[in-house]
Amino acid sequence: MWRYLIPISGFVVLAVFLARGLSLNPRYVPSPLVGKPAPEFELPRLKNPEITVGTRDLAGNVALLNVWATWCVGCRQEHGFLVELAEANDLPIYGLNWKDNRSIAMSWLSSLGDPYVASAFDELGEVAIDWGVYGAPETFLLARDGTVLYKHIAPLTREVWTTEFLPRIIAECGTLPCPSVGSE
Repeated sequence: MWRYLIPISGFVVLAVFLARGLSLNPRYVPSPLVGKPAPEFELPRLKNPEITVGTRDLAGNVALLNVWATWCVGCRQEHGFLVELAEANDLPIYGLNWKDNRSIAMSWLSSLGDPYVASAFDELGEVAIDWGVYGAPETFLLARDGTVLYKHIAPLTREVWTTEFLPRIIAECGTLPCPSVGSE
C-alpha cells in the first residue's frame, strides 16, 4: 500500500499546481511599480523637441501614460479608443513614443488623430526601461500624487477601460472628471 501512496501523493500535489496555473490570467503581468511613485523622467516632446515633457507634467492630476509606437500593431488597434477618451476629456493622456521614427510618428498622429496632451519621444528606450516596459502598447494609470495605480499590457479597449480603469479612477477621484490637486 505504501508504494502506491507516494506516487498518488505526488500526482495530487502536481494536479493542484496545474489547476492553480490554469486559473491564472496569462496576459496579466504584475508591475513592481504599482503602489509606488512613478519613475522620474524628462524627454523632448515628439512634436517640438525644444520643449520637454516629464513626470512633473503629470503631477497633480490623475492621468494616463500610454506607451506607443508606429511599428506596434496593438497600438493601432487601441488608437481609435484613445482618441475617443481624449475627446471625452475625462483625464489627460500622455504618450511615451518608444523607439520610433519621429517624422513617421508625427505623421501617424496627424492622420489618425492625436489623443495626447503631449507625447515624449523616447528614441533609445531608456525611459521605457525605467518604467518596466517590455512591449507596446502599455498603459499606466497615475494618481494625483504621482503613484502608479495600475498597469495594463495590451491594447486598451472599452471593456478594459470599464472594468479595470474606471473603478480605480473613481476610487481615487470620487467622480469624473477627476479634479486636479490644485482645484480641491
